[in-house]
Amino acid sequence: MRYKRLDHRFVEHIPERLEAGVLYVSMEYATSAHSCCCGCGEEVVAPFTPTDWKMTFDGETISLRPSIGSWTLKCRSHYVIDRGKVIEAGSWSDEQVEAERRRDRAAKAQFYGKAQKVETPVQAAAPEATPGFWRRVWDRVSGR
Repeated sequence: MRYKRLDHRFVEHIPERLEAGVLYVSMEYATSAHSCCCGCGEEVVAPFTPTDWKMTFDGETISLRPSIGSWTLKCRSHYVIDRGKVIEAGSWSDEQVEAERRRDRAAKAQFYGKAQKVETPVQAAAPEATPGFWRRVWDRVSGR
């Protein structure tokens, strides 16, 4: 890994040009982006959703979970961002990558495609709740 540490910047919008060694975090858009830590210069985006990445800010540093696996990039970098430190992780085989993609698709389908509960008469009288942001995004993407 060329970059062993990432400084973070909280921003509203991710800049068009990413500075190497900086993790940009947009809470407004629930996402982060950085230039790949191997030094290839490719942009890596990690959205914060119930089925994607989780971001932890301890007041001084940021951690992302799970690991960053840049399987679609030529470099195929794999690392963890833990309290601002970049920790190189082992490379994955094509089979491991495909297994993770299947797991990810299943997790998204389960979370966003949950069957609605059968309503009782009392529930039917209650006002309908507005779906959450990520549910609306998923519904739009999946054509629901």
